[in-house]
Amino acid sequence: MSFVVGLTGGIGSGKSAAAAEFERLGASVVDTDTIAHELTATGGPAISKIRKRFGAEVLDASGALDRKRMRERVFADPAARKALEGLLHPLIREESRRRIERAPGPYVVHVVPLLVESPDYRKRVDRVLVVDAPEELQLERVRRRSGLADDEVRAIVAAQATRAQRLAAADDVIENRGTIDALREQVAALHRKYLEYSKAAQ
Repeated sequence: MSFVVGLTGGIGSGKSAAAAEFERLGASVVDTDTIAHELTATGGPAISKIRKRFGAEVLDASGALDRKRMRERVFADPAARKALEGLLHPLIREESRRRIERAPGPYVVHVVPLLVESPDYRKRVDRVLVVDAPEELQLERVRRRSGLADDEVRAIVAAQATRAQRLAAADDVIENRGTIDALREQVAALHRKYLEYSKAAQ
């Protein structure tokens, strides 16, 4: 069984950049967001269930999930959010498990944005790594890359665990408030540490 590091952080914290760097160094990356996109793409395994529960209006012209429309719906209606999570989360968990079992790298970085909010995921990882950034920097990054309105970004942040809650759950922390080189240095140091942990766990 692979040594598994659960990588998490708030929206805009830099999880993807950190995961890409771990992957470049040889770790296997299993990302729940990537899996969710695959499940809800045109012809994806979750599409028929989503259509049945929410109707065709939440799908785009190609038959994939219209993420913007669905996001607006679930933020306005907590019951809809629960229903969507009830459809997607079991599929994501099962596919994550399969990919972790098949992972060829010396250890797995399992990217789970809501890891701290999901006790089931916490039980599946050997260590929790939090990518941390000040909230204003998170908001600025998300606005820049997504074009979402300020209140939409703040609503997403408010729906996640607080920065303090994530840091309290962390075994390791990457401070991502500076340059990409600073991020890479921290990842490299953790990579060396995780290789040692992985060897010791075998």
